[in-house]
Amino acid sequence: MSTSTSSTVVGNGTFRVGRRCGEGSFGVVYEGTNITNGQPVALKFEPRKSDSPQLRDEFRSYRMLSGMPGFPQVYYFGQEGLHNVLILDLLGPNLEDLFDLCSRKFSIKTVCMLAKQMVTLLHARCLQITRVQAIHEKSLIYRDIKPDNFLIGLPNTKLANVVHMVDFGMAKAYRDPRTRVHIPYREKKSLSGTARYMSINTHLHQSRRDDLESLGHVLVYFLRGSLPWQGLKAQTNKQKYEKIGQKKQDTQILDLCEGFPQEVAFYLSYARRLGFEETPDYDYMRELFTKMLVDQKIEEDGVFDWMLLNAGKGYDVSLVGNLGVPRLRD
Repeated sequence: MSTSTSSTVVGNGTFRVGRRCGEGSFGVVYEGTNITNGQPVALKFEPRKSDSPQLRDEFRSYRMLSGMPGFPQVYYFGQEGLHNVLILDLLGPNLEDLFDLCSRKFSIKTVCMLAKQMVTLLHARCLQITRVQAIHEKSLIYRDIKPDNFLIGLPNTKLANVVHMVDFGMAKAYRDPRTRVHIPYREKKSLSGTARYMSINTHLHQSRRDDLESLGHVLVYFLRGSLPWQGLKAQTNKQKYEKIGQKKQDTQILDLCEGFPQEVAFYLSYARRLGFEETPDYDYMRELFTKMLVDQKIEEDGVFDWMLLNAGKGYDVSLVGNLGVPRLRD
């Protein structure tokens, strides 16, 4: 699909394609509108003859998570001409873009509120560990935890500061959903995910512990502004991944988390100690961030750093690029 005009309609005549917003190695993303109710949507296109089609599997993952807070609603998957198309909720900016707007540092308060699970049915704020736990409960592991894949809702809506997980192109089952028998442990697996946030064990067969360790790396990244293994150079990607992996192993957790409350190190240590098939204690991890807020005498009021920009008016929509577009993975 090379161009888009307001006259292009897909999804059984229900969705009008708008402007092109982003692209990656497998396809293109457009903004669009549900003709029947005016609701904004995102439309992801990939060639039907793609060597590694992803949208069908992504659609199945969204269907499994349907109705759960913190995941976009999916409205359609099908074929349109030479393309597969997936249509889902249009969302706001991702956490990497918001991080940039906040001068590449988040406060302890914002990091804790991003990390904690809120009481889903009673509050409009239900954040990252909730998301990861929900995915795991559906027998899936995400395998690509990174700030770019967490988006807040559209501005000036009731979901404006609710964090959503998007882009399930790399998700896979870690156990049989019917028998709940865990996959066997195997070594020498190919790498999956974004090297900066990968767990130390990613070169082995991945399980729930690896999602949680990757999330820990993201939280430390938000606090520090960068990670010690960023910017490493090598002649090949394989050599670069090896250097990154070695640097992670050589970096002591206490050094990585120096200058921050001890609960940050406790979280990462716990995630790394988990066994391959071990069920994580999500309550324990959430309580670490509750304790951090209490010890720091920080009120958990739902006010994130990006809401304080521009003298309390919030972030400037014009500065966050392709608003509402789940980023495509290159």
